[in-house]
Amino acid sequence: MIRYALRCEQGHAFESWFQSSSAFDSQVKRKLVACPVCDSVKVEKAIMAPRVVSRKGRESTAPVPAPAAPLPEAASGAQPLMMAQERELRTKLKELRDHIVKNADNVGERFPNEARKMHYGEIEHRPIYGEASPDEARALIDEGVEVSPLPVLPEDRN
Repeated sequence: MIRYALRCEQGHAFESWFQSSSAFDSQVKRKLVACPVCDSVKVEKAIMAPRVVSRKGRESTAPVPAPAAPLPEAASGAQPLMMAQERELRTKLKELRDHIVKNADNVGERFPNEARKMHYGEIEHRPIYGEASPDEARALIDEGVEVSPLPVLPEDRN
């Protein structure tokens, strides 16, 4: 996860977390990143200092620049500001994942084989989920087997 300091065209500063640099670029291109103050989708990365940890484990770097205008959530000690659309998307993704986990069989590492058997009519179709490497998932897709990854949210990794 990468935390970026961001700034909209109106100069409002805010921050957000992204899975990767390419995820940020993709979301900005699709206009999914918006300023929480004015809803502008013309957003760019603000200059920020990197975090460097010394051998003693203490942070030893210049502080990250503060937002141009203090945000109420930041002042109250709450978690970093998250855009309403991002919260809604995360909620829906969690609901989708929870529904799948509740209503499908976890076949674990057998997922690629079970999915193939169902696709070719060797066993009865049923909702399943499990594990597959990126290469296994690509092979399934190339064979025409319909598969989708379960959404994983950042808080699931903590």
